[in-house]
Amino acid sequence: MKYARFALFTVLTALILISAGCISQEQYEDMTAQNRIQQAKIGRLEGQLNVLEASKARLEKQLLTLRNQGSVTGIATAEEIATLVAAIDEKNALIAKMRDQLLTGGIKLPMELTAMLEDFAESNPMVAFDKETGKLKFKSDLLFELGSDKVAADGISSIQTLSDIMKTGEAKDFDVIIAGHTDDVPIGKPETRAKHPTNWHLSVHRAISVLNAMVKDGIKPTRLSVRGFGEYRPLAPNAPGNKGNAANRRVEMFIVYKGA
Repeated sequence: MKYARFALFTVLTALILISAGCISQEQYEDMTAQNRIQQAKIGRLEGQLNVLEASKARLEKQLLTLRNQGSVTGIATAEEIATLVAAIDEKNALIAKMRDQLLTGGIKLPMELTAMLEDFAESNPMVAFDKETGKLKFKSDLLFELGSDKVAADGISSIQTLSDIMKTGEAKDFDVIIAGHTDDVPIGKPETRAKHPTNWHLSVHRAISVLNAMVKDGIKPTRLSVRGFGEYRPLAPNAPGNKGNAANRRVEMFIVYKGA
């Protein structure tokens, strides 16, 4: 499975280290046992994700039926539709969290690293941290200059603090995946479109800007990677008519096992 690549990497790394005499047989067996536990956890998460997605699909089918009935016979009530929409939104939130857990291999970060990241988020209004998934969420409206991939002054300071954490001994065995997101408001200004033709471009370019800032702060490029989702993984519904939603304009950073 694509979410279990890090588990194979762990086993191969352990075999190389034991053959080179870098770890003992006992340490290798411990790593192998941890790998089996992690694979089992990933399997459970994938099963739960499949159930959630199937449940969401059923709800969406019910919603479509209700809306069609409402337009033809007036049977569907606003209350019924609102209830289904709320249920679908709840499923979307659960699915997003499950995907985050799969992206990180379902791991929980070491207690010391978790504490540092929690302190970082608590002292920074632009950052939220989810210790269950190892995900940091930066609000794009505060992290970047408006309509740009240029990191704002406060954002530079926040990224530098995070880089300092990732350079500690507690974080040495972990890498960072940086993912950019936007709302659904199209790129308007011609000068902005020249640099970022679509929201997809803008989301990737913003992720790259964060990566470049972390490299400048001393994080090795081999520990960083980027992704861009544009408007296609919203956290909350965008307003009708491409009016967007600030909650969807964000940069997410996942702390993952080295090489994952």
